[in-house]
Amino acid sequence: MDIRTFKVEQWMNEYETNCKYNLAETCIDSLTIRELIELAGLDVSDYMNKLADTRLTYSHIYGSPELLSGIAGLYGDKINPENILPMHGAIGANYHILMTLIDPDDNMVSVMPTYQQHYSIPESIGAEVRILNLNLENHFLPDIEKLKSLVDENTKVITMNSPNNPSGSLIPKETMEQVIEIARSVGAYVLCDEVYRGISEDGSYMYSVADLYEKGISVGSMSKSWSMAGVRLGWIATQDMALIGRCRERRDYDTISCPVIDDKLAALALANKDKIIARNRAILNANRKILDDWVKATPEVYYQRPEAGTTALVYYKKNMPSRELCKRLVKETGVLFTPGECFEMEGAVRIGYAFDPDVLQKGLDLFADFLKTID
Repeated sequence: MDIRTFKVEQWMNEYETNCKYNLAETCIDSLTIRELIELAGLDVSDYMNKLADTRLTYSHIYGSPELLSGIAGLYGDKINPENILPMHGAIGANYHILMTLIDPDDNMVSVMPTYQQHYSIPESIGAEVRILNLNLENHFLPDIEKLKSLVDENTKVITMNSPNNPSGSLIPKETMEQVIEIARSVGAYVLCDEVYRGISEDGSYMYSVADLYEKGISVGSMSKSWSMAGVRLGWIATQDMALIGRCRERRDYDTISCPVIDDKLAALALANKDKIIARNRAILNANRKILDDWVKATPEVYYQRPEAGTTALVYYKKNMPSRELCKRLVKETGVLFTPGECFEMEGAVRIGYAFDPDVLQKGLDLFADFLKTID
């Protein structure tokens, strides 16, 4: 299979461990195992002693009852434990869905910018990938009329990403319902990468495509919103039990089961979701204000303020390719961003803002000073 280089992952592999201020990080300030256990109100020594007796077998092939119940609790009443299929991270879930649904004679629609899996995997299979461009002028939301023009009877999947990576835009429910009606008109699935879902600014419930559409597919994970990227656990959630059955059959070839320790830690986190969400909302809301205040005070940049998620797409007013700018920035200042070029766009960088506020502020200030040195 011939597939394009995964730009954002290669960038992170090359630079993430060689920077001083990592503003390319996309997870909310990662929890330690100790912090997770204490957040759950448990004694650390007692919990770890019990964990030490865990047998390292395959355990529950399709996920433990505790895990499945915890994941189902993130959705509305149309998603139950049997509608969930755990996978090796969201990256495994996205790959699994696309490989299950897409054939070479199909076409599919992907938004852009988004996570590269959504267009490069179908392209590698030989399917026709039709791009629905998101842009700053439309607040990085899908153009419904343009989407209508991209679908036909051979459209198998429409992929969305909400909250969007890299822009932080959140598709309004009414707009998603319009997307669903277009998909329903041609019998297409809507796959929505929702790894940044779950933490709204005001504490309100964030809908999922799996709540709204009988052929809606939600992909989530313990990484971004749950501060547990080291627990390599994601999932597929859908009302479509026939699709769950197809995925279970394919899963025997590429997954079998998820790690038993990851299952236990994820189940513990989800059983205490309100505490983790409260922690992470406080981090996001405070740091989003730091970012917004900085953008307003820095004439060399502009952006669409992110509504949700952990990332922002910040445009800079300099005539320099984004990869060159980001290489110079990390070399000269130690500040790491992700180039817009990794998302097939220029004149912008992706900034993560969901970690130590002092690191965020220092990195942003160094970037502002750096921009002043460029003609």
